[in-house]
Amino acid sequence: MTSTTLPLPGDDAHEEAHAEASAAVLVCKPLVKWHFTFAMFFMLTSMTAGFLVSLQFLDLYPFQGIRWLQYGRVRLMHTNEIAYGFLVNAFIGALYYAVPRLTGRRVASHGLGWIILVVWQFLMFATSIGQMLGFGQAVEWGETPTGFLPGTFHLVYIPVDFLIEFGAVLLAIQFLTPIAKAMHSKMYVSLWYISAGIVWLILTYVMGNTLPEWTLNGSSGAATAGLFIHDLVGLFVTPMGWGLMYFFVPIILRAPIWSHALSVIGFWALAFFYPLNGVHHFLLSSIPMSVQYGAVISTMAVEIVVTTVVVNFFATMWGKGHALRTNLPIRWFYTGMVFYFITCLQCFFHTTLSVQEIIHFTDWVPGHAHLVMLGVFAFWCIGIITWLWPRLTGNDWYSRRLNHWQYWLTMIGLFIMFVDLLAAGLMHGFMAKSLVPWMDIVRALRPYWEVRTFAGGMILLGQILFVWNLFQTTRHSKPYDYRVDLVDPEAA
Repeated sequence: MTSTTLPLPGDDAHEEAHAEASAAVLVCKPLVKWHFTFAMFFMLTSMTAGFLVSLQFLDLYPFQGIRWLQYGRVRLMHTNEIAYGFLVNAFIGALYYAVPRLTGRRVASHGLGWIILVVWQFLMFATSIGQMLGFGQAVEWGETPTGFLPGTFHLVYIPVDFLIEFGAVLLAIQFLTPIAKAMHSKMYVSLWYISAGIVWLILTYVMGNTLPEWTLNGSSGAATAGLFIHDLVGLFVTPMGWGLMYFFVPIILRAPIWSHALSVIGFWALAFFYPLNGVHHFLLSSIPMSVQYGAVISTMAVEIVVTTVVVNFFATMWGKGHALRTNLPIRWFYTGMVFYFITCLQCFFHTTLSVQEIIHFTDWVPGHAHLVMLGVFAFWCIGIITWLWPRLTGNDWYSRRLNHWQYWLTMIGLFIMFVDLLAAGLMHGFMAKSLVPWMDIVRALRPYWEVRTFAGGMILLGQILFVWNLFQTTRHSKPYDYRVDLVDPEAA
């Protein structure tokens, strides 16, 4: 293994099947499969919660008056389950497949893997239950309960927040062990991203969920929480996502990444600029303006980083553009890359103080957040699951048509939601700047909220179809044929 190329499967279906059989010695496929299963479970529950939350804006929320299902608590369930339930489970499952193949070594312990699987799901259920019972923290994306002791049920005190930090350490032991053993070889860039993402996860979670809660008050706590909000995405989700793209895209396209130099530039620029971004969530606040200006400048710099990475991947596809039509995982991956570029370009403008005066506290912000969390990282995870699921089960897809329905429902629904919320945010911002009465703004926004709910229904339907297809595929008796998913069918 060298730093410039990634070991690829053979040039035909028979050699790929042989490569998969060889990888079975290193990869614990049941762990991959179960993490993906729980990922899709939390995807469904999170999106169902999000759909219900959208009904509140239309005065159609079905659980009015039920304290533990009130809007604020269900919203926490929506955001936390997509971040920690879906994305983390999907990333862990993908790492169990990618890291052994990149290092040529097993993870630290398959037994530890089963412990991590069970403990992580327990913590996710404890998080959701604690939040619905009213024990969530007041830290955005860090609402995980520090602990809860519901008197009604006389449960034992559960320090959920600290257990998640402990779980992150177990993940580091599990995946950094084979990476450390392989360090005598030159490491492919995926391992750079994966190693950094695991270490940054531990540091970021402590910073966002321990320091503001226990040691920092006022604007200092806000600044630290602001860093956490963005570092969770920039220093864990982003390196995991791009690291896995550097692994799966060359594997599927059967082509080495176009430029090793650009991949290295992207990694170090991410490490340098992204940690400073978070305070752009608190522009025009009591945080010192020097810190706010630094966040604005570093956010703009990230767009340059993103451009280098996106160029690298699209150059890798040169001459293989037909893969967007013939290979669904590649379509998920590259749609996510386009959305990532749009997201960061949007960030480039909306973190300026002049634009913030208009769009802050409007629907523009959740539109932006949905595009990056769903349109980028969730798209990549779905693409990975789509590519690996037949390889994990040994069965061909129950229905490939359902997979395409999921893609189009999800992609079109998200695009409608994104454009709709951007328009709603601009209308809200300019009306508020003109001192229009609040209730007039609410009435003006209702049509946009109706479109948002319709688009959310499309997205939710897409995931229901996908989960049904995954379940039926595990029961399907037709063996999987590797030739079906070749980017260049004539190679078989």
